[in-house]
Amino acid sequence: MSHFPVSRLRRLRRTPELRAMVQETHLSPADFIAPLFVVEGSDVKKEISSMPGQYNYSIDCTIDACKRIRDLQIPAVLLFGVPEAKDEQGSAAWDDNGIIQRAVRGIKEQVPELVVITDLCFCEYTSHGHCGVLKGEQLQNDATLDIIVKQTLSHARSGADIVAPSGMIDGAVKAMRRGLDSADFHDIAIMAYSAKFASAFYGPFREAADCAPSFGDRKTYQMNPANQAEALRETALDIEEGADIVMVKPAMTYLDVLQAMKKEFGLPTAAYNVSGEYSMIKAAGAKGWIDETKVMLETLLSIKRAGADLIISYFAEDFARLYQND
Repeated sequence: MSHFPVSRLRRLRRTPELRAMVQETHLSPADFIAPLFVVEGSDVKKEISSMPGQYNYSIDCTIDACKRIRDLQIPAVLLFGVPEAKDEQGSAAWDDNGIIQRAVRGIKEQVPELVVITDLCFCEYTSHGHCGVLKGEQLQNDATLDIIVKQTLSHARSGADIVAPSGMIDGAVKAMRRGLDSADFHDIAIMAYSAKFASAFYGPFREAADCAPSFGDRKTYQMNPANQAEALRETALDIEEGADIVMVKPAMTYLDVLQAMKKEFGLPTAAYNVSGEYSMIKAAGAKGWIDETKVMLETLLSIKRAGADLIISYFAEDFARLYQND
């Protein structure tokens, strides 16, 4: 490698045109998945107080949002359901007439070109806010697998393109893949939350999805933030069990895990730019402490640069509008 003065790296930074020519990482709306929160009712568009610019939508308004997302050339949405009634097992999660099931059918009827991904977890559906079946205060892994399969098949019958297990339940991908294949849903893909950490960045999401645990925490099933090697082991297991896409969640504070995951496995890899990451930028931008747009772009570029093929982000629409206008 040549050295100064032969090598002058600033030569290619001299003008915006030169900088654009040699830019290594590029973002487009096609990189994004837009998360949406679906609630009961009609004509409901209620802003989430801790997530400015994000809303709880009734199904009719969800479909309107999906049309807007499609027009922004974002290819996919990730749906989270907030049912009216909850119980100990979260049985609304596998009701074929449930909130997500009806939303999927409506979207596929009116916005058929949009890829519909459904989140499979029980924290939104259980009265206790934990991600499966409890015995006392302990999550029961294998009993939860049975109801994950029920939920998976219900979403598949409704027309979901991709199902996404987010509970970090051991063996979930294997159980889901067997259930889908036995019901002739061979073409339904699984996007596994392979490395989902027990993070403090989920706070605003819990308001949006009404899913805060009524006691304890989720550290016995979500991962220790200190562990990268364990994240790779989790990912390897999900791939062996039939995952088509793997994910790390959150994104910003786990870019090392994201990069290692992509390098190690090479599978389509998603990163979830979660609610707390979004809300911090929004709050600081509203205070005038940062340039919100520039920080958003730098953050999203860092996620793509680290190896994400897909970015699940509440900034998806903001970015796509900026992209269309510039």
